[in-house]
Amino acid sequence: METSLDLEAMALQMPYVAKHPNRTEFHGVLTLVDSVSDRAPSGARGHRVMLTKKAAEEALPSLLGMALDYSPSLDRHDMQRKVGVITRADIVGRKLQVGGHLFEKDFPEIVEEVRRSQRRELLSEPGMTGELLGMSYEVTNTSVADSRSSVWMLTRVTFTGAAILKREKAAYRDTRIEL
Repeated sequence: METSLDLEAMALQMPYVAKHPNRTEFHGVLTLVDSVSDRAPSGARGHRVMLTKKAAEEALPSLLGMALDYSPSLDRHDMQRKVGVITRADIVGRKLQVGGHLFEKDFPEIVEEVRRSQRRELLSEPGMTGELLGMSYEVTNTSVADSRSSVWMLTRVTFTGAAILKREKAAYRDTRIEL
């Protein structure tokens, strides 16, 4: 007997540990689907990209358990600085939303930087837009509909992680991370 299950959201169930010193919950918008990026991501050879909703839906399981990284300058990915883990991913409208936890005891500086970014956004401090934090995805096994196009339409991806960085450096400026 064969059964099938359709999921629109995915999550890893982490056991609850009251006041765990190394788990600070985060959530955010990792990217937008069916939307052209504001700038070319690294690895796209100068091309802006559009992750199709279908490709994102098919790749959701590959996000679970992947690491969240950052560089101290918050301007690029640094896969050697894994500061958190993604335990939830879902698509709501055009937003690919993720959640998980940051390792606060191990990386207190990035947790404090996320808190500062949230305060700046709440206060809408003028001139601070370059200081707001966003996110960016990391992928492999990609398929591009037409590599000669100025915008690469990603029709298949496997997520290998994500990064926290300044929104102005992210391919999509409408990304965010919050605690």
